[in-house]
Amino acid sequence: MREALDQWHFVVAAYVVGIIGTLAMVGWSWLSMRRAEKRREKVRRK
Repeated sequence: MREALDQWHFVVAAYVVGIIGTLAMVGWSWLSMRRAEKRREKVRRK
């Protein structure tokens, strides 16, 4: 009997971290874009 580390746990974890990081960056960028658009509209109205 041999005990070895199963590399698939690390592969799946890397994909999960990558996907969550990508979604977080997309969300952050989207919110920043919305705030910038609101500031632009506020300046244009004056």
